[in-house]
Amino acid sequence: MPHHSSSTNASLISTSSTIANIPAAAVASISNQDYPTYTILGQNQYQACYPSSSFGVTGQTNTDAESTTLAATTYQSEKPSVMVPAPAAQRLSSDPSTSPSLSQTTPNKDADDQSRKNMTSKNRGKRKADATSQDSELERVFLWDLDETIIIFHSLLTGSYAQKYGKDPTVVIGSGLTMEEMIFEVADTHLFFNDLEECDQVHVEDVASDDNGQDLSNYSFSTDGFSGSGGSSSHGSSVGVQGGVDWMRKLAFRYRKVREIYDKHKSNVGGLLSPQRKEALQRLRAEIEVLTDSWLGTALKSLLLIQSRKNCVNVLITTTQLVPALAKVLLYGLGEIFPIENIYSATKIGKESCFERIVSRFGKKVTYVVIGDGRDEEIAAKQHNMPFWRITNHGDLVSLHQALELDFL
Repeated sequence: MPHHSSSTNASLISTSSTIANIPAAAVASISNQDYPTYTILGQNQYQACYPSSSFGVTGQTNTDAESTTLAATTYQSEKPSVMVPAPAAQRLSSDPSTSPSLSQTTPNKDADDQSRKNMTSKNRGKRKADATSQDSELERVFLWDLDETIIIFHSLLTGSYAQKYGKDPTVVIGSGLTMEEMIFEVADTHLFFNDLEECDQVHVEDVASDDNGQDLSNYSFSTDGFSGSGGSSSHGSSVGVQGGVDWMRKLAFRYRKVREIYDKHKSNVGGLLSPQRKEALQRLRAEIEVLTDSWLGTALKSLLLIQSRKNCVNVLITTTQLVPALAKVLLYGLGEIFPIENIYSATKIGKESCFERIVSRFGKKVTYVVIGDGRDEEIAAKQHNMPFWRITNHGDLVSLHQALELDFL
């Protein structure tokens, strides 16, 4: 993308050359609940550099010492790259063949997104009451895409990232394949993906109403006869039949267990791995952070800043199936940023339907801001009159953080 191609973008913020000259009225328009027109947030008015001293990672707290070690790999490695010199910013955005202008969008990641009915209708007991109380204080909800927005993953596998940024494709693709292997290792071993691949849900609570609350302390998931495909049942009743009462109950048990495991290890994914695999993950995350020029570390600045605000919340909508998406979030060290109840998979229903669900959950009085790199989330944002901040390179992430620091978002 050309260095100043974002000037073609419609903007809620004045295109003045200096931040100080941005009209307050233009900025304030983003706070309105009902946007009169759909806009893509202008990003060209922010300077490419800003001091790293303004950001700290202390907002993320890990209770386990080993998780601190694991997290430090990512957070520390991004510090030297906080400053983005003008030549570097130019290099990151100078390839017109791989970086479309802000007036266009090229879907460059796996198709993902979709959610279903309102999550709160599936919540039960105290958890529902707590969520309602917290949601009532919200003023702004940030809807994030995952791949190629917060993390670099899909483009590692395809080699497109290596091509765009002049990296060694063998090393880049190899790192992507190793991370993919770890994602499915965690998903299969700990999150029942073998059982749940054909029973994908938009949200972890979608089948909670079928859960009878049975104590699962001594429950044997491996011998309960559940089949995700529903085609291998030899029972003569509803037991084991896909969609039957017993089958739905066992499905709900698995998603309840998935939630428990996620909550337990959201700040300590190393607890799910052997010492050797945990060490391998530390090395891999550090390697990917170097290969991607601290992409995740740069995105984390905005995520943590939003998280520090009492009246704002980060919500993740991904086109990856829910279970591998949860594994991906854990392995990339984002479990503390995204509580499991704030993660949606759009694989089945698309991002537009996911957005509808999220609006039903949080209400129409809050402001929604969509952050992503793809055409699907841009179209969904347009349908709901939500401002859209496109991420195509490191400079867009830096500008996003600046806009947040200046309270424009």
